[in-house]
Amino acid sequence: MSATPSVGSVIVVGVGIMGLSLAWALSRRGVKVTLFDQGPIPNPMSSSLDEHRINRHAYGKLNGYARMMPQAFRAWDALWADLGRSHYEETGGIYVLRHEDAWYDNTVAQLAEMGISCKDLGAAEVVRRLPVLNEQGISRAVEVGGSGLLFPRRIMTDLIVHLNLLGVEFQAHTPVTDVDPDRATVTTSRGVFGADRVIVAAGPWIGRLVPGLDGVAVPSRQAVLYLAPPPEHLRVWMSAPVVVVRDVEAGLYCLPPRRGTRLKIGDHRFSLTGDPDEDRIATADDIAPIWAGMKKAYRDVESYSIIEPRACFYTVTDDETFRVVQPGANGFAVSACSGHGFKLAPLVASGIAAAALGEQPVERIAPWAAGKAEPSLPLF
Repeated sequence: MSATPSVGSVIVVGVGIMGLSLAWALSRRGVKVTLFDQGPIPNPMSSSLDEHRINRHAYGKLNGYARMMPQAFRAWDALWADLGRSHYEETGGIYVLRHEDAWYDNTVAQLAEMGISCKDLGAAEVVRRLPVLNEQGISRAVEVGGSGLLFPRRIMTDLIVHLNLLGVEFQAHTPVTDVDPDRATVTTSRGVFGADRVIVAAGPWIGRLVPGLDGVAVPSRQAVLYLAPPPEHLRVWMSAPVVVVRDVEAGLYCLPPRRGTRLKIGDHRFSLTGDPDEDRIATADDIAPIWAGMKKAYRDVESYSIIEPRACFYTVTDDETFRVVQPGANGFAVSACSGHGFKLAPLVASGIAAAALGEQPVERIAPWAAGKAEPSLPLF
């Protein structure tokens, strides 16, 4: 597909998974793309750079995003086809519920609508399957299909090489200090650069460049722990699915060690605090709530070693949905985080690319990207 006649070039600010996905979506339409990042590419400060992330169809209260996931999986398939290899491993998932709320009914209905497998497990059965769990306090468990692991570091480095082959230009170590969304220019320490369109995908820094998103997309410091369990537990984890434990106080997610990655655990609760310029080493205060949740949910937690406590930042909106805005005639911005930005990036980026090229009105893309419209865009 060739570029829209009036849009031959686009600047993208931010080279996390959303910025890279935008470059992919635009360059495969024949658009000349220039990517700017304040650090190296990929940037270790990025929200995106990690060993593994969950991909899933189960979405609890966020029904709109659940309905987008079949097309999101197809978007990843299109990316794998372009890269010539897949960086996804199907593992299935088990959700362990330690309290009852609307999550169960919503999720079962979502999966039935999409034809994704879903099976109830009793407490004794799930502990037999996963003897690392603490049976006490389990209300029920649900085994689901359509879930697995994405491997971000491999995805991003592979995509960078692919985009390089397509002629995408990379401006690393080039902080953008100002964006003019009408003129489609960016101001940097190396001068002013312009294009036909500019798209800001600056992750937790986006409020500094797009005033309309300041205070709307709130940077949130989140901690994850990489763990070395005792050998008898590690053997269980190495063949385990993705495991999410939900209780009143926490939403712990565990990603098993696959394809050379380590066991990782995090907590979906948002801190809504911190400055994204801070370092990425988790503190004792960051670790404490995750560790407390682990001690309730898992056996022998004191025998696990924390081998790397990490902090990351992403933006959170009040309803956990993405924001797509057009702050000027030739400028767009996307804040796609709230804990599920990675899995949806190729799909959402393709929708934003369609808006930037004039193929779709932003008034249609914005509610769609927020999961508040029918997922009927014919993208994949």
